[in-house]
Amino acid sequence: MNSKPDMDLHQEHTINPPETPERSAAAHRSTLVSVVVNIVLSAVQILAGLFSHSAGLIADGVHSLSDLLADFVVLLANHQGQKEADDDHQYGHLRYENAASLFLGLLLLVVGIGMLWSAVVKIQSPELIPKVHVIALWVALFGLVAKECLFRYMLSVAERIRSSMLIANAWHARSDAAASLVVAFGISGNLMGYTLLDPIAAMIVGILIGRMGWKFAWDAMSDLTDRAVSPEEYEAIRLTLRETPGVLGLHDMRTRKVGDLIIVDVHLELDANLTVMQGHQIATEASDRVMRNHQVLNVMTHVDPVLNGVLIND
Repeated sequence: MNSKPDMDLHQEHTINPPETPERSAAAHRSTLVSVVVNIVLSAVQILAGLFSHSAGLIADGVHSLSDLLADFVVLLANHQGQKEADDDHQYGHLRYENAASLFLGLLLLVVGIGMLWSAVVKIQSPELIPKVHVIALWVALFGLVAKECLFRYMLSVAERIRSSMLIANAWHARSDAAASLVVAFGISGNLMGYTLLDPIAAMIVGILIGRMGWKFAWDAMSDLTDRAVSPEEYEAIRLTLRETPGVLGLHDMRTRKVGDLIIVDVHLELDANLTVMQGHQIATEASDRVMRNHQVLNVMTHVDPVLNGVLIND
């Protein structure tokens, strides 16, 4: 039996996040590496700062301690995000990653503002900056190298598994490398008698870190409020649907982010003379193509018939 011209089919296709166990293991492993590095760095920096009378090095050590909080947030979000869908979270728990990215962005923003404020206080009272021991410079350089290596490692893992949360955490490590660079310049200036180099450089990096934190926080907030994918990704998904055999056209396609995955809603235009079974098969194939080729969690298709070249959607 042929379907009537006003046939109205809805189909929903869902796929689990690709390679979820591998993504979870990679995220967990890279974050544990960050935890170990930050524990060692914070202990060394604070102890060396106390010994060398370097307030900047002590502050850098405290900054490293703040990274531990960020790492534990990432571990918690990674664990929670891998939970299966339930009655309360029927699309899964992937938005824990967005929430963690928001928290990390706000943390960066607060750290940047704190560094800026500290720099202003130092500029106002340069005579209070003590003479430091040269060991502080070597520890600051050690921290710089360690943070930069950590950043490159974490970013490579984050990009491989395509995790915005881990990318945010990696750039947090880069901000710490920048902070260590500021401390190194400041200590060098102190040793040469140019005490104002420390607060001026700290002010510049504080602004950069605050700007970076604002960007991460804003992006995470946008994803939590159902921001669509980029125009390039939107067109790529649209093309994949349009090239499916049997799809005559499509309209009212909408997208939104859930974690690092995408939810798609779309109206497919099919020949009105097809049977319900044939229409179902075409819609299923279109959804499968999207989920094979894009980072898509769920596709909701609505079938609209086309009769003699005219779309019938009433």
